[in-house]
Amino acid sequence: MLKNLLLVASIFYTITLIVLSLINIPDLPDLGSSFDDKILHFVAYFVLAIFWITYVKLLNERNIYRIVLIATIILGAVLEGLQFVLNPNRSFDLLDMLSNALGAFIGTLIAIRFTMLKLK
Repeated sequence: MLKNLLLVASIFYTITLIVLSLINIPDLPDLGSSFDDKILHFVAYFVLAIFWITYVKLLNERNIYRIVLIATIILGAVLEGLQFVLNPNRSFDLLDMLSNALGAFIGTLIAIRFTMLKLK
């Protein structure tokens, strides 16, 4: 039951992230820094990685972490490119892509560490 619920939540979050990445969002939350956008990208991909790593951990697949990390980073890069191609009000930003990748990487490390501690 938990595995199915986590899969549905992971898919829902992924679809939501894809949609939000491709539409216009006029007023992003103000976090009080000059790089709010990068923080939001980091957090979005941090959470994405945690969802998927936690799910695949339930599958007892050992080496799938790298695949999840790479897929998450590729998703961020593809969405960044699609923003430029599909939406004239959005633009490609290499720093956004870097924030996505960093969020995915840190999220993956924390999720792996958390699931290892939980198993002990």
